[in-house]
Amino acid sequence: QIGGFDTHSAQLNGQTNLLTQISQAVDAFFAATVELGLQDKVTLFTMSDFGRTLQPAGTGAAAVGSDHAWGNHQLIVGGAVLGHTLYGTYPTLALGGPDDTDGGVSPRGRWVPTTSVEQYAATLATWYGLSSSDLTAVFPLIDRFSSPSLGFLA
Repeated sequence: QIGGFDTHSAQLNGQTNLLTQISQAVDAFFAATVELGLQDKVTLFTMSDFGRTLQPAGTGAAAVGSDHAWGNHQLIVGGAVLGHTLYGTYPTLALGGPDDTDGGVSPRGRWVPTTSVEQYAATLATWYGLSSSDLTAVFPLIDRFSSPSLGFLA
C-alpha cells in the first residue's frame, strides 16, 4: 500500500515520487503475469474521479495549495488491453476557460470529466463476463452516457 496522495502543495516532487512507485509496482505486476502466462487473463485497472484544481487557493504566505476537484487519469494494463488510445476529451487548460467549472471572478481550474468512471468500470465488468442486460443493475447511471462500453479490451 502506498499512501501520501492527499497532497495540497509541493506536488511536483511528491507526485513524482509517488507515481514512480506506482510505475515500478505496475511494471513488476505485469511482468509477473507475463512470466506466469496470464497476461491475457489479468487486467490491472485504477479508478478514481478525484482530482485537484490547477490554481492553488490563497496567495503568498496564505497559499494553502490546490483544492479538491474532479477528473483523473485511469491506468489500464494487461494483455487484453487495446492500447495506444486515449479516451475522453482533453480539457482546455485555461483558468476561466470554457471547461473551467469555477468560472467567475476567481477561476481555479476545476474540470468535470468527459468520460465517467462508470464507463471504464462497465467496460471492465463486461470483459469479466457481465451481460449487457445486467449493466444497469450494477451501474444504475450507465444509461446517462452515450456508450456504456469504451471498447478498450479485446
